[in-house]
Amino acid sequence: MRLGRLVAALWASAAIAGTAVAQSPIKVGELNSYKAIPAFLEPYRKGWELAVEEVNKAGGINGRPLAVISRDDNGTPGDAVRTAEELVSREGVVLLTGTFLSHVGLAVADFAKQRQIPFIAAEPLTDKIVWEGGNKYTFRLRASTYMQTSMLVEEAVKLGKKRWALVYPNYEYGQSAVASFKQLMTARQPGVEFVVEQAAPLNKIDAGSVAQAVADAKPDAIFNVTFGADLQKFVREGTTRGLFKDMPVFSVLGGEPEYLDPLRDEAPVGWVVTGYPWYAIDTPEHKAFLDAYRAKFNDYPRLGSVVGYAALMSVAEGLRKAKSTEPDAIVAAMKGLEHMTPFGKITYRPLDHQSTMGAYVGRVAVKEGKGVMANWRYEPGDKHLPPDDVVKKLRPQ
Repeated sequence: MRLGRLVAALWASAAIAGTAVAQSPIKVGELNSYKAIPAFLEPYRKGWELAVEEVNKAGGINGRPLAVISRDDNGTPGDAVRTAEELVSREGVVLLTGTFLSHVGLAVADFAKQRQIPFIAAEPLTDKIVWEGGNKYTFRLRASTYMQTSMLVEEAVKLGKKRWALVYPNYEYGQSAVASFKQLMTARQPGVEFVVEQAAPLNKIDAGSVAQAVADAKPDAIFNVTFGADLQKFVREGTTRGLFKDMPVFSVLGGEPEYLDPLRDEAPVGWVVTGYPWYAIDTPEHKAFLDAYRAKFNDYPRLGSVVGYAALMSVAEGLRKAKSTEPDAIVAAMKGLEHMTPFGKITYRPLDHQSTMGAYVGRVAVKEGKGVMANWRYEPGDKHLPPDDVVKKLRPQ
């Protein structure tokens, strides 16, 4: 009798242990420049926290909860690689996601290639991350510099302006965006000229000197790629000097709430921008996201909120489809992965691992003392990618 009870107890213990193993969390490593870019990344964190909560409430990943281990990468490639190594070696994460700055994203993408671990780059916009520097293990969520620049070029060529000024932060993202703008404008409008380039150090723009240099060149229009505090300084100095009076300006990211909201009634009316008019999007998928975000945080979402949410939903759907935490199984699942986001359904293209998430394009206006986007439309990402044969030539085989 005692032997029977002992056997039963052992079976019960084994069953409990087996259940605990089956329900152990799947650990995902997330790294980002939270201290360096708080305006974007604080909402971004809230976005992925909401996604994780929803995933786990719905039963997790094939019955296992999702656990995110988050670290700050200090906005530098070296720190990001060290952080990624810590997440993989010490924390045992099965994949990496995150990063904001393009040169940081490229460093983590190279780390992913060397360590053979999947990496879903949420925010870095440089084209190199999926083209010239693309690799088997790296996927990218957001519309790239090429894609967003293409959206603005659609509007720019309608004006027929010949002399262009270029203003951008002097690192990978800004350089990539300007290279795309030159390429696309030259192809669409032969004879276009780029009469002045102002490449300012990131977060250290001398906005008065930049605005004056642009004014002195007497351009017909301006292509701007600054963001954050640099954008705010440029807008204020340019407005003070009358630079933007009757001057068409096209600005990547200029309509994102993170950067538009701080300007309030100083928002640059008439600029053509990519951004996020969260207050006016009435699709079912966006309304569901907006309601859930407001309920959890008692706040409105920024573009970072959408990126954080969609990135972790990509992670969850990729793991769910893979039915495994093995790197090659996750990579295979991510190729061609489709899932819904607040911006609608997206697909990670097998060709280059770029998602088809698009962006909103519109004009800046001021309403009730705040900068908003007016006359906006959603531009699907796949509409603004080069032909497959071009991508194949750009991407390593």
